[in-house]
Amino acid sequence: MEAEKVATIHGCCPNPLLILLEHQNQQPIPKIKSTTSACRHSFAATTTSSFFPNTHFTNHESLPSYQESFAQFLKTYPKYSETRQVDKIRNQEYYHLSVSNHVCLDYIGIGLFSYLQVHECCNYPFFDISCKSVNLKSELLHGGRGSQLEFSIKKKIMNFLNMFSNEYSMVFTANRSSAFKLIAESYPFKTSRRLLTVYDHESEALETIVNTSEKRGANIMAAEFKWPRLRINSAKLRKLIIRKKKKKKSRGLFVFPLQSRMTGASYSYQWMSLAQENGWHVLLDACALGPKDMDSFGLSLIHPDFLICSFYKVFGENPTGFGCLLVKKSVVSMLEASVSTGIVSLVPPTKLLNSLDSSGSGTELEQKTNFVTKLEDLRISGSYSAHSSAQEKSKEESDQSIITQGSNSKLDEKGSTDIQCRCLDHVDSLGLMQIGYRRRYLVNWLISALLKLQHPNRLDHFPLVKIYGPKIKFDRGTAMAFNLFDWKGERVEPILIQKLSDRNNISLSHGFLSHMWFPDKYEEEKQRTIERKKGEEKDAESQKFKRTDLGISVVTIALSFLANFEDVYRLWTFIAQFLDADFVEKERWRYSSLYQKTIEV
Repeated sequence: MEAEKVATIHGCCPNPLLILLEHQNQQPIPKIKSTTSACRHSFAATTTSSFFPNTHFTNHESLPSYQESFAQFLKTYPKYSETRQVDKIRNQEYYHLSVSNHVCLDYIGIGLFSYLQVHECCNYPFFDISCKSVNLKSELLHGGRGSQLEFSIKKKIMNFLNMFSNEYSMVFTANRSSAFKLIAESYPFKTSRRLLTVYDHESEALETIVNTSEKRGANIMAAEFKWPRLRINSAKLRKLIIRKKKKKKSRGLFVFPLQSRMTGASYSYQWMSLAQENGWHVLLDACALGPKDMDSFGLSLIHPDFLICSFYKVFGENPTGFGCLLVKKSVVSMLEASVSTGIVSLVPPTKLLNSLDSSGSGTELEQKTNFVTKLEDLRISGSYSAHSSAQEKSKEESDQSIITQGSNSKLDEKGSTDIQCRCLDHVDSLGLMQIGYRRRYLVNWLISALLKLQHPNRLDHFPLVKIYGPKIKFDRGTAMAFNLFDWKGERVEPILIQKLSDRNNISLSHGFLSHMWFPDKYEEEKQRTIERKKGEEKDAESQKFKRTDLGISVVTIALSFLANFEDVYRLWTFIAQFLDADFVEKERWRYSSLYQKTIEV
């Protein structure tokens, strides 16, 4: 099939978040199912056949050039050319990536502000983050709308999430883990005793909610993921969700991400619908969702009781920020008073001024006066940006920013400032289709390219890369988990790969897959694959291990909406170096000689 013809149907499939999980008593609609299936099959078939057909690369020096690879990429995915606005935004608003020659693949989610906005606005931070000594229920009931600064940013975030203030209340938290802990400490586990989570990996936030809930008497349950594709074990999850006897009281808390932030697997939001039908309260973890994904989320059908997300300040540089916890107003009354201090305030700039010593030197007083002047100017123009550390400085704002839909801040009738969150504005101007096309093409090309790397002098055509979870697939997310294996079949330590990528100015992450279920026919493979989580090597006789202590350590990446073809091509050429056995052995030796803590640079 011609590439151009296939490209015309790439937009015919519904967004993966809208895939319906068919109930046992529902009859499928053959025509829609056939069209959707054909569309996805065509995309996967085109991707597989268009890039390096009948070719494997056994030497990193034999890879095609960037120009040759990009030309083939555009030929197969001509719609990628329609996303040039993303490149313009990246070059103008995130120019630090080019200046530093940085490939940022360890960043999932979305930020509020652009690099240009933060670093060319003012010589002082606009606001700081301070902890609040208040419990969640009290804050939701009596916290009010907060400062004008907080109110404006809350408004921006809720609009981005497609949520409504008349139905949900929102608080800022220190981070994602703090938001999970607040829920675990406030949820009434004495009467609704179960906690059911759906994650294919371990994380600090997940560990926080599980441990805190367990201490409060919750019965902990978790979904399992079938090896080798790591799809949800639907039969078991359905059994955990559905209650046999109809009771009025809630079964408990169902914690659900629509997408794995590690493997990129997408899950149907109808699991939440099934949970609600069976008396569960639903917590939607939206931290791994990409830009504009909430626009396609079925909020008209599914209204989660809780929603957690997090926002970073700047993509590609010091990505720290804060978390957001949204609670449906109708469930606030059932919450219990918590003791956690995870709620934070965004301190307005006028409060930061109080920390400056008015008895300081003439230079300090001049700086303070200039700061006040700049703030007054900014109140008129309405251009704010955030810092979570008062030590970070930024420059005077330039006029070279890209004008996007809805990006101009303005004063309301009372004269208050509408905060400009330029990253969110850029996403709104691009739209779901443009962002979706771009990320889908890039991640599937990368997977296709990685699977073409094969060790030389092996009769069994042994691959360098093993990808866990979905591979080439229309509706996969842009996160990916994988491992590298040397020519002898031994795994290269993920932490070593991360250290070496840092030396090449490529930011990767590593993680731990868990909750995997191996059918009997994969028992031998299970014994070869499963490992114990690092830091858990204790005497088995004196320490009982949890099932989540067993899993697979992996390298992880994630493509943001700003990723481009050069990013994925550079990762491919970096990974291809591991085809060289001498390179791997040399780096392993250097790593081991430094006690597996640092690598010589």
